[in-house]
Amino acid sequence: MMNYKMKHVPDRSEKPRKKGITMVMDKGLSPRQADDLVQVAGHLIDFVKLGFGTSAISGKLEEKIAVYTNAGIDTYFGGTLFEAFLIRSGLDEYRKLMKKFKISTVEISDGSMDIDHDAKCDYIKTFARDFKVLSEVGSKRADVNIRPNEWVTQMVTELEAGAQYVIGEARESGTIGIFNQSGSAKKNLIHKITGSMPKDKIIWEAPQKNQQVYFIKEFGFDVNLGNIAPDEVIALETLRLGLRGDTFFHFLPNEMKQFDQK
Repeated sequence: MMNYKMKHVPDRSEKPRKKGITMVMDKGLSPRQADDLVQVAGHLIDFVKLGFGTSAISGKLEEKIAVYTNAGIDTYFGGTLFEAFLIRSGLDEYRKLMKKFKISTVEISDGSMDIDHDAKCDYIKTFARDFKVLSEVGSKRADVNIRPNEWVTQMVTELEAGAQYVIGEARESGTIGIFNQSGSAKKNLIHKITGSMPKDKIIWEAPQKNQQVYFIKEFGFDVNLGNIAPDEVIALETLRLGLRGDTFFHFLPNEMKQFDQK
């Protein structure tokens, strides 16, 4: 994965990875932009989410999906699109849409609308028969307060229902869900979650650099991170490897940390 060798750099696994996942949010890249992204960073990307309803109006959608798929990147429609079809009683049409565009991964969320949690788990079970399921926990609405125990219960039961990963909601802004409005981490909530389920099964949405640094320092270079902007993929990887100031000393042996003046 590196162009040259260096000592004391974390040993990142190659794709297909089960941990250290990087999920990118595509909010409307062209096929050419997608190809440029794949050329320089495709080996670092595990999932691409076609954000919210952007796939409904993006030109050359099939061509772009093929670019990602041919690079070994799982591509899927954002959970908001699932909810948009659900509220219109259109899940059969949604399945047909996924098959038309050769989408093998589905995100099942309830961030924009209220879905009974038992019903949500039933959707997960049903879709898991034919697709890889990512489920998202947390609301996109600031007026909705989910207690930590409820976060844990929902995440655990959704994994049991058949989700391969559960996503901690933060939106593309990183100012809701697992984060405060300032973008700072809700540490008590996050540790409540990680104390109750396997860390490798959680993808934390962390669009801001300070959020990525927090998770890497807290849970290691192989933490799963999502909602990464396309132009931040390589920068994130340098954080994972200790090749950027924010994590420069984090993975070095103690005898080298004498130079750390911070």
